[in-house]
Amino acid sequence: MKTIIIEDEKPAARRLERMLIAQGLEVETILYSVESSIKWFKSNSCPALLFSDIQLGDGLSFEIFESVNLFDSFIIFTTAFDQYTLKAFKLNSIDYLLKPIQKEELRAAIHKFSQINYKKEDFYPELLKNMFAKNFIYKERFLIKAGNLLKPVYAKDISCFFSENKITYLQISDRGYPLDITLDELEEELNPKNFFRISRQCIIHISYIKDILPYSNSRLQINVEDKKESFIVSRERVSVFKSWLGE
Repeated sequence: MKTIIIEDEKPAARRLERMLIAQGLEVETILYSVESSIKWFKSNSCPALLFSDIQLGDGLSFEIFESVNLFDSFIIFTTAFDQYTLKAFKLNSIDYLLKPIQKEELRAAIHKFSQINYKKEDFYPELLKNMFAKNFIYKERFLIKAGNLLKPVYAKDISCFFSENKITYLQISDRGYPLDITLDELEEELNPKNFFRISRQCIIHISYIKDILPYSNSRLQINVEDKKESFIVSRERVSVFKSWLGE
């Protein structure tokens, strides 16, 4: 299988090339900058898998993937820094290897790629978060306002987060408290082992699910502790929701 390396340090690029060849991959080309990479991708077809450093001499490699649509390709990032993990979630990345790259970690990342269904619509952010759990610290506490008091609430005690009238709430003990954060932002900060976004309007905690019932149009109805109203799992999320429950 062919692959491409994006790396501005030539010794690091050659070392990675040797490691990939030893794993049975063929390196089609090595690209050394943001500018040259964009130019190459605009005139060449891209393989299914790329290896890319993040900090290049003329910018961040994210600029490449924002400029060129590589919908059919997945990326394994290689970097000496871990502060870009969250942004890597937003791309078709399947792993995030810290330099110096270890042989076993590289082999595991390539194996992970081989197990992935190439259909991008099935590649959900929850799965990405599981892959990057080793590099990401999830939010454990939230600050709520109860009357005139401020009160910390632990994530383990929150049954769900939901949105109503463009306001986000967390639910504890039969009451919802407003938060100054969106569900999209919350989804990136919560541990996916415990929380799952079942729709645009709701994220639930697995420990607080009371009932799961069939609903119309192949959807599911979820009853959650501390919440009188039920939530509906959107049809496009049902399959991955079931997989999440069975992990």
